[in-house]
Amino acid sequence: MTHRPVRPDRVFALVVGIEQYAAGSGWDLPGPVRDALRFRDWLLARGVPDGNIQLHLAPLTTSAPDVPFHPADHASLRRAFIEDIPERRDDALWVWWGGHGVLDTDEDMALYTADATLTDRRAIDVESALTRLRSDATQGHGAQMWVIDACRTFDEQHHFPQSLSKERFPTGARAAAHEQSLMFAAGRGQRAGNDPGRRLGLFSDIVLRELRDDPLPQPLPLFEAVKARMSALRAAGRTDQVPGLRLEAPGYSERIPGGAPPGGRGPGGPTEPPTARLITALMAYPLMNDRDERQTLVNELPSAVVARMPRHPMPRTDVIGIFRALRARPDGLWELYDAVTLIDDDPARASELRAAVQDFLTDPGPTM
Repeated sequence: MTHRPVRPDRVFALVVGIEQYAAGSGWDLPGPVRDALRFRDWLLARGVPDGNIQLHLAPLTTSAPDVPFHPADHASLRRAFIEDIPERRDDALWVWWGGHGVLDTDEDMALYTADATLTDRRAIDVESALTRLRSDATQGHGAQMWVIDACRTFDEQHHFPQSLSKERFPTGARAAAHEQSLMFAAGRGQRAGNDPGRRLGLFSDIVLRELRDDPLPQPLPLFEAVKARMSALRAAGRTDQVPGLRLEAPGYSERIPGGAPPGGRGPGGPTEPPTARLITALMAYPLMNDRDERQTLVNELPSAVVARMPRHPMPRTDVIGIFRALRARPDGLWELYDAVTLIDDDPARASELRAAVQDFLTDPGPTM
C-alpha cells in the first residue's frame, strides 16, 4: 500500500494537542501543544497552506501559543469529524493527535477531549471516526494519515467511578475509495511516554525528527524509521512502549501491532528470532522501500555476490533475497551492514542493525 502522490495545497490537516482537561490538574500533560505546533510548522514548511491546517488546542497556561486555534472540547472535535473534514474536497488528510487515551472494553481507542471529567469522560472514538472518513460521507481525502501519541492502557485498570461513554458517528454507505494509515505511539495495554521537562511526547518527537527533511511521506517507510528509533530507546531503557501501524486500502489490509509479548523485550529482543530481527532492522531503513535506492545498495556489494543474487520487485522479498545472498559469505553480513550505513548513517538504525547482525552470527536459529 502506498499513498498516492498529492500536492501540498491539496492537503488538509486536523492537528490536536491537549494538555489540560476538565478532570483537573492530575490530568495535566505538558507537551502535546508544543508537538502540535511543531507538526504545524512542518506542514507549513512543506507548502501546506495555513488555511488548510485546523488547529485544536487546550494548552496549560504557561504554554499558550501565539497562533490562533480552535478549542479542543468534544463538541468542537466532533464537528471537525462530522462536518469540517467531510465537507472539504482535498486529496489528502492528516490527523495529528496528542493527549490522553485509553482502550475501551471493545478494544477500540478513545481519545479524551479537553472537557472530559472523571464522571463524564468525553472522548472521540477512533474506530467510529475512521469508519465515517472511509464511507461515502467523505467524498475527498482519498489518502488519510493519522499519527496518535496517546496511551492505549485498558480502561478497567484505571477504576473510574463511571463507565466510558461511547458515541458512534453517523456514517454513509461503505466505499472502497480511501487509503487509511494509523500510526500509534504505544501497543495494546501500554502507556505512551512523555518528557514533561522538555515538554514533548517521546513518540511525537521521534516522528517529527523523521519528518524533518521529508516531503509528504509514505506511511510504511516512516513507520519503519520511527520503529527503529523507538527500539534504540527501549534498548537504552528509556521506554517500554512499542509503536504500531494499521494500513487499510481497497484490496489491502495490514496491522503491525505494537506491544511487547509478556516477559519479552518486544521487537529486537529475545522473543523475536534472530533472522526476523535482522530483516526488521534492515526494513527500518527507508531506502529499503525504494527500488532505486535498493539498487544503489546492491551496487555497493561485492560483484561476485551481486551476479548471483535473485531480485524481486516487492521490498521485503527483495531484502530477504539480499540477506540470503550475503549470509553465505564469511563476512557477508558485515559487508551488508557497511553498505547500508554508508548510504544511511542514522545512528539509531545503525545501532539496531549492528546488534541484529551480532545476534544472528551468535545464534542464527531457524533461518528463512
